[in-house]
Amino acid sequence: MAPTFIPNRSAAVAAALCFSLFLTSALAAAKPVLSLEKLGLRRREKLSHLHFYFHDILSGRNPTAVPVVLPPQANASRSLFGMVVMTDDPLTERPEIGSKLLGRAQGFYASASQTELGLLMVMNFAFVEGKYNGSYLSILGRNTVMSAVREMPVVGGGGLFRFARGYAQAKTYTVDYSTGDAVVEYNVYVFHY
Repeated sequence: MAPTFIPNRSAAVAAALCFSLFLTSALAAAKPVLSLEKLGLRRREKLSHLHFYFHDILSGRNPTAVPVVLPPQANASRSLFGMVVMTDDPLTERPEIGSKLLGRAQGFYASASQTELGLLMVMNFAFVEGKYNGSYLSILGRNTVMSAVREMPVVGGGGLFRFARGYAQAKTYTVDYSTGDAVVEYNVYVFHY
């Protein structure tokens, strides 16, 4: 019968402690290699307010919002629980669809409530006009569509909106209940460099 090896628990604990101390001291001695200047960012954050209209068009020959997952047949809820819609919606300066194009809302929304029209919004507001051309804001949050004003967090961004944080307020401007088409007014308040 071969001898059974029983590890020395004290030695294992001591080795783990030594490794932990080594790692901690190595991290403490490391100098930061990143700075705001090296990232091309200003020293101070600023607060910007953006105002635009979001056109969610489900009807017609060229819809900008397309259902990609329909709710299960067994789901008879009025909230359309389970539906997922992909979007490439225009963002305009005025509520009219022909007004100046400021950007696109690209992402998806999903009906995430069984009891009310409550959407999970995952969107990038990609801007194509003015000083924010080529920059975008990322929105991730809850949109209870029947509320007068909804608030969703800005969780990040790119371009001039690197390290962005803030919130977006959405207010329905018009909705056509027969087609599902809607125009939503957005006021976005965002801190960025």
